[in-house]
Amino acid sequence: MQIAEKSVVSIHYTLTNAEGTVLDSSNGQEPLAYLHGASNIIPGLENALVGKTVGDSLQVTVEPEEGYGPVRDELVQDVERSAFAGIDNIETGMQFMAQTPWGEQPVTVVKIEGDNITLDGNHPLAGQTLTFDVEVVEVRGATDEEMEHGHAHGAGGHDH
Repeated sequence: MQIAEKSVVSIHYTLTNAEGTVLDSSNGQEPLAYLHGASNIIPGLENALVGKTVGDSLQVTVEPEEGYGPVRDELVQDVERSAFAGIDNIETGMQFMAQTPWGEQPVTVVKIEGDNITLDGNHPLAGQTLTFDVEVVEVRGATDEEMEHGHAHGAGGHDH
């Protein structure tokens, strides 16, 4: 069976950045299962997998526009330490959930200067060219329930 809309796909993958640093991998774990066509994975990878079958291996380079997007400067902002009431120790790299006009959004502390805290709401991989080394390990038709829920169920997918 070829990978297409409405199929559940299981892949092993290794993700590296432009410098070749491994950022994530499924090696030694269950393969990642996703529902193809449901935006469960980034578009550049999903598009490259169309038509592939079990046993296929490929390397996919994904530019930011087809990955986690470009870095958006408007998602970086300075806030006063007083906005973190009840949190005594704030360090670079810490993540928080911030209230935005679009709902809750994760932000990362990227700089601390006195009482000024700089937060970044961009995805940590925004602006990066990414390379995926992928092996397709299973392709099957999605169940009605998976289609209704918008994600794969079972091993490597979502359990309810």
